[in-house]
Parts: sequence; C-alpha cells; structure tokens
Amino acid sequence: MHAETQTEWEVRMFGRIISYLRDELCIDFPYFNRALSALIPEGKDNISAFATEGIHLYFPPARYVSLFEENELFLRRAYLHTVLHCLYAHLWQRGGREEVRWNTACDIAVEYIIDGFNKSSTCRLLSWLRQKFYEKMKEQDVFSAAGVYDLLADETPGHFLRLSREFYVDDHGLWGEKDAKMPNQGHTNPSEDAQKRWQKIARQTQFQKEKGDESEEQAAAAMQEKITAQRKRRSYADFLKKFAAFHEQMRCDLDTFDLSYYTYGLRTYGNLPLIEPLETREERRIQEFVIAVDTSYSTSGELVRSFLQETLHILLEESAFFTTAKVHLIQCDEQIQEDIVVTARTQAERVLARFEIKGGGSTDFRPVFAYVEELKAKGELKNLGGLLYFTDGNGIYPQKKPDYPCAFLYMDAYDERSVPAWAIRFRVKEERLAEKR
Repeated sequence: MHAETQTEWEVRMFGRIISYLRDELCIDFPYFNRALSALIPEGKDNISAFATEGIHLYFPPARYVSLFEENELFLRRAYLHTVLHCLYAHLWQRGGREEVRWNTACDIAVEYIIDGFNKSSTCRLLSWLRQKFYEKMKEQDVFSAAGVYDLLADETPGHFLRLSREFYVDDHGLWGEKDAKMPNQGHTNPSEDAQKRWQKIARQTQFQKEKGDESEEQAAAAMQEKITAQRKRRSYADFLKKFAAFHEQMRCDLDTFDLSYYTYGLRTYGNLPLIEPLETREERRIQEFVIAVDTSYSTSGELVRSFLQETLHILLEESAFFTTAKVHLIQCDEQIQEDIVVTARTQAERVLARFEIKGGGSTDFRPVFAYVEELKAKGELKNLGGLLYFTDGNGIYPQKKPDYPCAFLYMDAYDERSVPAWAIRFRVKEERLAEKR
C-alpha cells in the first residue's frame, strides 16, 4: 500500500479547499459557477501564488494549505481574481504592450470589480492607496485593463511600484503559454483552444447574470456589461450589444446543461437524469442595424475603413447576429450618398475591398434619420436594433429623439453642448482603430 507523502497530502487537501472556496463564492455569485469550475487544480512547487495558462489552476500546495487557516478571505479573492483574468481574456490580450505595466493594469481592473461587489465572501477594507486610485479611475471613466494601462503611463516609477505591490495577487508568468496540453487532447499549442473555451464560458456567465437579479450591486452590473466573448474587441462588442433586443433563437442550449447533475441522476436513480438540456435558448441577437458614416471633408478615409472593418466583423459574427441579418451601410455628408445592404460576412469583405468614400461636403446628420424613417415606412426595416453614426461630431443634429437606440461614435474631441440629450456617445481613439489596419 502506497504511503501518502506530505506533498501528496497537501495537494489532496488543497483540492478540498478549492471545492470549499468555490461553494462559498457561488453562494454570492451563482452565475460564476461554471467559470469557477473550469480550471483544473494542480500543485506546482516553483510558484508562490495562483497561476494559470487558461487550462490549469496552479497553486503552491504547502503555502496555500497553511494560508487557508490564516487568511481564508485572501484565498477566496485570489481564486476569483485568477478566474476573472480568464473571463476577461487578459491572458491573451497584451499584444505589444509593456508586460509589467499590462500585468499591473489587469490586476487593478479585476480588483476594482471584486472590491465593488460588496459581498460577504469577498468584502475587505480598502487601503488609502486603493481608494485614491479607484477615484482616479472613476474621474477618467476608465475601468478596463486597456484603459488602466494607459492611465498608469502617467504614474511616477515609485508610485507605480507601490500600485504594483498593492494590487499583486497572482502569477502571470504562464499567460499565453503554448506548451501545456489541453485535457484529453494530444496536440500542443492549446492557447487558442483555451481562449475559445473561455469565450464560451464568458458568454454563458453573462447570460446567466442577465437572467438573474437585475438589481445587482453596481460592480456586478458593470460585470454584466464587461464580460464578452471577444475581449480583444470588447469596447465595440459591449457597445453594440447595448442595442440588441431579446429574441429567442431556436437551438440546443448546451451551455446551460450541467453534466455533473445529469450523471449524478443516472448513478443514483438508474436511468433518471436530474436535468435535461434545453431545446432552445434566449440570446441577445441583432436582426437589423444601420451604420451611418460621416463622409464630410473633415473625415479621414482610412479611419472610416478601419471602423467599418472592425464593426462589420463584430456585427456579422454568429454570436452577435441572427442567421437572417441585415446591415445598412450609409454614407452621408449633408445628403445621402450611398446605402449598401450587407447580409453576410463574405459580402461585407467584398464591400470593404471596393469601398470608396463618397461625399466631401459639410456635415448634416438629419438626412440619415429621415432616410431611416422612409425605410421603416416602406417595411424594409421591421426590427431595427439601432443606428450607429461614425463622425467627427461637427454637424447638425436632429432635435427629435428616434424610437430606436442611436449612438454617435466620435473619432476625436467634440462639442458636447451640441449633442442632443437622448444621443448615446462613445469616444473612439484614433490609435485604437489604427491597430486594426
């Protein structure tokens, strides 16, 4: 009979601790159930904190078994902290950003969410340093890791070091790891597979949150808006989903099917599973959409092309649109110059390949709204999900609020006083679009 070693005992005990931490967190956050169960716990001796490559949850067995007795709250928060990195896809988003600053930005963004939950399983006193930086984030309206990364550029080296120490929780050394193996998979380089898996988990988490208590705390509401399947294009994807209306998409809902309960029922009661998969699922999907582009003399053609490429790519994804989708692509300066109807990604690619800016006059937003009303009157637009207007902001706005969501995307600073109160506003930085070229 094999005698259990100290290390084996520590690994086994921490497996139990992980299960306990998960149960405690799921009491306050039931919509995180699948995400908290997604990582495979595995002991690792050469680390001092949680670490993940998106597949395993590595932990230092001896240190964390001891820490559980001393500071259970820290471990609960650290566990959730690491899982949120995966949900936000921080592991795969660094790109050309400086690594140390990106790591700290991701930690701050995640800790801001956790500190905002104000739940018994995660609540802790905030240090003065945290409070001051959170105030700065709110003043700048910056909450994403990418936004915090830019915010940290203004910090002195000494203050940045203090922030890094304050918000450090887990080890990011395995982020983007390509050498690990997915469970039951023979191939290597699973980073892309892990990312896609977390995209699916993020969709389910957001869906479960939206179907739950709509009066959740402020940070939980922010969580609902921020988790998306495509974190790389999260700013656009989140923004566009605000225009989506609930429609039922007929498909098998495998995301909400819990295999553990199903098999438990079979084991316990013979041939009686406890839960059957749903036949349909309700998802936020867009059926019709209008993209208007300001083609006046003051608008950059290259920025317009980059914007259209990114926006059409998001809108025509299967996860965002119904199979029967329609996007009107309208060019307008002081009058309608062109209206192209796009219904598929392949068509969008052809349109973008031949796209030319038409216009060059002054800017008047009113013709687009009048034209949309004509399309609605003719029955060509029956389920309009919203209108997105890409512009520099220097134009004549309609005074009457339309009966559909409308947002203006500004590529630069604009005069907020001229924008109607009903208009949704979103600032797109030029360098963000430049990255897509």
